[in-house]
Amino acid sequence: MAAVDRVSDLIAAMCNAVPRGRSSLDWHEISRLRSLTRDLLSAVPESEAEYLRYLAIRDRSLPVPMNVAGRWVAGKTILVTGGTGCVGSALIRQLCGLLPRRVVSVSRGVTSGWPRARCADYVYADVRDEQALRSVLADIRPDVVFHVVAQRDPGLAERAVHETVTTNVLGTRNVIAAAEQAGVRRIIFASTGKTVIPYSPDVYASSKRIAEWLASGAAGRRGVVCTAARFTHIVDNSIVHRKIAEGCESGLIRIHGPRAAFYVQSALESAQLMICAGLEAGEGSLSVHAISDLGWPVDLLSLALGALGRAGSDSVIYFSGHDPGYRGHVPFPGQYQPDVSWETSPLVNAFEATDGRRAEYGHVDIFPRRPVTGPRLEDHFDALREACARTREPETIRGALDALAWSVFEATLDTFPLDALLRAHRPGTRRDDPEARAHPRIVSALETRVARHLSWARGPEAAAG
Repeated sequence: MAAVDRVSDLIAAMCNAVPRGRSSLDWHEISRLRSLTRDLLSAVPESEAEYLRYLAIRDRSLPVPMNVAGRWVAGKTILVTGGTGCVGSALIRQLCGLLPRRVVSVSRGVTSGWPRARCADYVYADVRDEQALRSVLADIRPDVVFHVVAQRDPGLAERAVHETVTTNVLGTRNVIAAAEQAGVRRIIFASTGKTVIPYSPDVYASSKRIAEWLASGAAGRRGVVCTAARFTHIVDNSIVHRKIAEGCESGLIRIHGPRAAFYVQSALESAQLMICAGLEAGEGSLSVHAISDLGWPVDLLSLALGALGRAGSDSVIYFSGHDPGYRGHVPFPGQYQPDVSWETSPLVNAFEATDGRRAEYGHVDIFPRRPVTGPRLEDHFDALREACARTREPETIRGALDALAWSVFEATLDTFPLDALLRAHRPGTRRDDPEARAHPRIVSALETRVARHLSWARGPEAAAG
């Protein structure tokens, strides 16, 4: 039997041995999976190399001359929210080598395991506490704010809805307000690759997409320059790798499915990207930055097998399906595809690629996220803020978040010209197509706007009809 067929048969047997969605497995299921896992590990000897490639990404840096990209840092007083975390601490280390006047970290101080820099001062404040944040910024009077703080676990976001929304959405709003009051001229936001999805019902993705919208609103106000850096999976503080390592010890490794793959970057690259984002900043819209070449995606199954082999573990692999907070792998309309997004970063979608460009120093793609405003958006934001103030009930907050996320998506969609919409719209998409089943609201919204544009093109009478 060919090696590929052997692997495919083993994976099919593992999928059939235990149905997806089980919270626990019995002894017979574990025993069956153990035999299949051992056979699969033997059939994929290259998995160890894939695992080592993944770990080596920790040392990868952005091929950009930081003494040039970071020249704007010299002599500045810089405040970093979340400077005690993984990316925040990496950012501070990079900033300290660029001769700033002062670097200050502001955080709740709850993150452990990341070294503190001697060159920085550390201040306690919670971004959810608007008054405390205003007081800190009024005292420090920074020239630049890097906003890194976030609740970053998509799975936890579905359970800790109030904490996620008050941190990622209202915390971002508080940082913007405090920075503007303190006269800060430059704000750089840490965003996520999950915002490449123009609309998602997932709490984490929605919260960060809305945070980008808030940042774009600040960028549209005179006197403030805002930029954002989109990160994908960061190997240094990987939730996926932590769960695999825990599974090697517990006896059971749960992974979404056998075909999952994901892009990866290092904390160092992420820190350097934020500094680059500060260099190429402009007024009027939010300049969003993403690494153009993230290398070959990491195969999740190979990662798990490689970790098993390296650990000498007798644990089993179970294809458990997607946890809440993680969408399936059916592409949404406008997701990165070579025929619609050209040679852009996979963290830039087809709509955004229309106005995208490569940074002057290369290696980074930049596109503008222009401000969208209106009474409906403000009403939905106020409703979300009021919901968080009066309750911690997850479904109430989730509903208010989703209403705002959808309004932001629709308002953003209305700003796109027809050629941008046509990059994502596939005429004749049937309702039973995987794309339409997975993303029905996006497909319907696209169809409506394409039809509207085409009606306008045919003349007022057609548009009225």
